[in-house]
Amino acid sequence: MNDESQTSETTEAPAEVASQEAPVDALAAAQAEAAKYKDQLLRAAAELDNVRKRGRREAEDARRAGREEILRDLLPVFDNLERAMTSAQKAEDVKAVAEGLGMVSRQFLDTLVRVGITRVPGVGSPFDPSMHEAIQQVVSDEHAPGTILAEVQPGYMQGDRLVRAAMVVVSTAPPVTA
Repeated sequence: MNDESQTSETTEAPAEVASQEAPVDALAAAQAEAAKYKDQLLRAAAELDNVRKRGRREAEDARRAGREEILRDLLPVFDNLERAMTSAQKAEDVKAVAEGLGMVSRQFLDTLVRVGITRVPGVGSPFDPSMHEAIQQVVSDEHAPGTILAEVQPGYMQGDRLVRAAMVVVSTAPPVTA
């Protein structure tokens, strides 16, 4: 009988071991899969960080290149302005100096237009609070209310975007007297 009881115990033992090993194998497989996904997640996060850094670097390079391009366009204007100042110190004819400075001013405005910067409409145009900053109001019978009478400082736009508002003097209607 001892032999039989031992035989039945030994036949049950391998079945128990097999059933205990199955959850251990499943757990190990799940842990391996979790480790694999964690590794993929870490790699994806690192790649995303690299893409962000590369994007920032490329955007800064593009800004720098844009500034350099505008500077190359403006340097000839600056050179001519320096020449005009040098000749103004030696010149006896004020009219010639004024003409030279006018030429440099036109060159500067042409360069701004070439790089996409335009002046905000000024004297004679209607006041637009999205482009103008009224710094003074003047009563006028000659002009419609809201007309720009003087430009203290010009404004500039780049495409549809305002770079600097124009500082202007705006007309108002005379007070109504009863």
